[in-house]
Formats: sequence, structure tokens, C-alpha cells
Amino acid sequence: MTVGRTAEEDADPAGAEPAPGGAPAGGGAAGGEPVAGRWVGALSLAGLGVWVGWFGPLQLLLARQAEQLTPDHKASTLALVTGVGAAVSMVANPVFGALSDRTTASVGRRIPWVVAGVVGGAAGLVLLARASGVTLVIAGWCLVQLALNAAFAALTAAVPDQVPPRQRGLVGGWLGVAQVCGILVGTALATVAGGVGAGYLACAAFSVLAAVPYVVMRRDTRLSPAARPAFRWRAFLTGFWIDPRRHPDFGWAWLTRFLMNLSYSVSTMYLLYYLTDAVHYERDADTGVLILTALNAVTLLATVVAGGVRSDRTGRRKVYVIWSGLVISVATLLLAVWQTWTGAVVASLVLGVGFGVYTSVDFALLTDVLPTAEDRGRDLGVINIANALPQVLAPVIAAPVVTHFGGYTTLYALAGALALVGSVLVRRIRGVA
Repeated sequence: MTVGRTAEEDADPAGAEPAPGGAPAGGGAAGGEPVAGRWVGALSLAGLGVWVGWFGPLQLLLARQAEQLTPDHKASTLALVTGVGAAVSMVANPVFGALSDRTTASVGRRIPWVVAGVVGGAAGLVLLARASGVTLVIAGWCLVQLALNAAFAALTAAVPDQVPPRQRGLVGGWLGVAQVCGILVGTALATVAGGVGAGYLACAAFSVLAAVPYVVMRRDTRLSPAARPAFRWRAFLTGFWIDPRRHPDFGWAWLTRFLMNLSYSVSTMYLLYYLTDAVHYERDADTGVLILTALNAVTLLATVVAGGVRSDRTGRRKVYVIWSGLVISVATLLLAVWQTWTGAVVASLVLGVGFGVYTSVDFALLTDVLPTAEDRGRDLGVINIANALPQVLAPVIAAPVVTHFGGYTTLYALAGALALVGSVLVRRIRGVA
């Protein structure tokens, strides 16, 4: 790791070459050439497929399956399955990111992992569709997390590979669109497919098909075998520790993202049960989750690209991240104090406004503080631990809070406090405006 240098100051590793149909070494990031809209569209569509594979299960299918298999212990079963899966995700993302940094395939460093990831993720979803016990559910969900994290690590690393800094807010915005649409499409497929098993199969098919345009386009950077450094286990494993004392901006960016994602995970993991047990929603709760997700998507889509573009034009990141975090905090507090269907609707709309801006601008901010160019996949994987670790901790926190310490009022007040702290700490990042 090169100390004291940013991703933009480092060149791509020596020997990196354009893959067929791709960009020169470093792509748009190194040469400053903007990426084409069709590549951004294909990247976003592939990302959409990954999010569908994750959030169809997370929003509805795993909760319904836990309810079917262990009706008297549905909350603890859901916590066990999602917690173990998130632990796998936390390890898989940086490892596959680092492996993609070292891949010397003729089609490029990232694309092979996208292909393997979506195929493996689909296999895990098929296993979940056939699972008849909790053990098989855990195995299937762990496979989904393992494989889709390989694809996700490769897709996110392609952004600093290919996209110049002045365009990253825009691309982050479209990836945010992919995320929210993935949640919406995944929830819709899980709702209308006609059962838990059919929902898993629908998500599997969508994930594979969505990756095809990106893979066919074959825009990727290629690493020659001669340029790949010798593999040493000790160096490989210790490389995942990025000392926050030497890279403080990276450390603060990681911590603030962790807190925001912990707030989001605590808020959403029990949404289905929140509607049934706290709001006492009179209609089908699955449909209620879908409606809230759709409303959240409306305001998120209205702000996600606009927020990223505005950040690119002004050259400022932190102010957008801070204010969007404060809006997120307000939304979660509404869920704590206004436990009615109307309150849930208003909170979903407000949450979408906050997460729209946060999703695009914070991603751009993260790419601006990566320590080195040659380890982008690994370093973004370390950042993505801040996405996965909250999924491990959220059920550990949420289950006892809901059961013993004040119920959903306390749970959503806690989520609001986490978002507030995460917003304030963004000010500690010094190297980004």
C-alpha cells in the first residue's frame, strides 16, 4: 500500500491493459475521459440484479419462510439467518475485491467475478426455494451472500477503474437508482410470484438476466500475468487492515457509513413485523411493505441522481452527506413516535429524500478517499464491511429491544440516534470538500 496518496494520484498497476472493447489502463479514472451512458446503464442494470437477489429475500421472503418454519420463534429465526449471512458477506466482499485486483483473465479483472457471482447467487436462491428446514435456509442464504458479494465487489470496483472523479456523483446516483429499484423489484417479485419458493426463483432469474448486458459489453481493465505481484498469504491477509492513523479520511468515511447502515438495518429488518405488531395494519402486511417500499422509491428516485449531479458540479460532498443523514434521522424518529399507517407512509417518503442524496454523494465521497489505485477492489471491499457488519449487529440489537426494552418506539429512536451521530462525524473527513 502506498502511504499518503489518493486513488486519483496513483496510476493503475503496471501492466494493466485494456480488455477487448474496454478502456485503457485505469479507464476514465486515469485518463479523465467520461464514461458513456450505455456503460453506466449496463453497470446499473447489473447492480439492480444483485440488489434484487438480496432484497427480495430480505424484505419479505426470509421473514415469511421463518414464519412458516418456526411460527413461535420467527423473530429469532430471522435474526439467526440474516446474522449468519451478513457475517459471510462481511468477509466475502473484501476478499473477492482483493482477488479481482489480482485477476489476469483475458476479459479483464472484474467481469469473471460478476459472472461467477450472479450464477452462484442464483444457485443459492434456488436452494432457498427448496429449503425445508432452518439449516438449509442458512446454507442457501450464505451461498447467496457469498456469491453476490463477489459480483458486487467487482461492480463497485469498476467505478474508480473507469469513471473520472468529476463524474462519480452521477454514476453513484444511477447506482443508487439501481439499489432502490432493486429493493422495489425484489419486493414486488416476492409479493406477486405466488409463494415463497416462486419468489426465490423469480429473483434468481432476474439477477442472472440483468448482468448479461454488462458482461457482453466487456469494458474492463486487464492485468498482465507478469505485472501481478507474487502471492503471499501474510501480505494478503494483513492488507485488509488499513490503518486509520495513516489514512484518517478513509477511517472516518468507514465509520460514518457503518453508523448510517446500522441505522438503516435496524429500521428495515423488522418492517414486516412493525406493520403487523405495532401499526396493526388491517390489510395484507406483505402488500403494506410493498406500498411503503414503492413510496420510498418515489422520493429516492427524485433525489438520488439530482443529488449526485449537484455534488459533481459544486465539487462538494460533505454538506450533502451531512444534511441527508439528518433527514434520515428525522424519518426514523417519525416511525418511533407516529405508529400508524399514515405515519409509516410519511416516514417512508421522508426517508427516500434523505437516502436518495446520501446514496449517490456518499459513494462518490468514498471513491475520493481510497488509499491506492492498485487495490481499489480490496479497499472498496473493506468499505463494504460497513454495509455488511450492521446486518450482523442489527438483529442482535433489534431482537432484545423489540422484546424487552421498549419495543418499536425504542428501536426506531435508536435508529434515529445512530443516523444523527453518523451525520455529525462526516465533518471529521478533511481531504474532501
